[in-house]
Amino acid sequence: MCSVSYILHTMSTFGDYIRSQREELLATDTRFSLRRVAAVVGVEPSYLSKVERGEQPPPSEKTVAALARALGEDPDVLLALAGKVSTDLQEIIRKRPQLFAQLIRELKDMPDRGVLRLVREVRDGTW
Repeated sequence: MCSVSYILHTMSTFGDYIRSQREELLATDTRFSLRRVAAVVGVEPSYLSKVERGEQPPPSEKTVAALARALGEDPDVLLALAGKVSTDLQEIIRKRPQLFAQLIRELKDMPDRGVLRLVREVRDGTW
């Protein structure tokens, strides 16, 4: 399993990543053709093709989430690749913007294992 930071650093655009993942799935399952994925997501095939080629900017949060479900991807990862943040996270950040900005800046250079440890401690109430 790839780490999120690896994904974010190796793919140049949202469209590149979507196309790569869809084509990888298509190699073993015809349900992942451009037309079929577009139908499942609720967009026109021509639009999805343009997004994959970088001729259209990444779609809305709703469409990105639908793409994530269709491709078996994490919606937060795809939103990050699209340069977006989910609405629920935006609402959380708006409640305490200075604290979350400081937290994110402090965590930016921390190794993944350190961030995961912190998340587990908060989640489990052991901090």
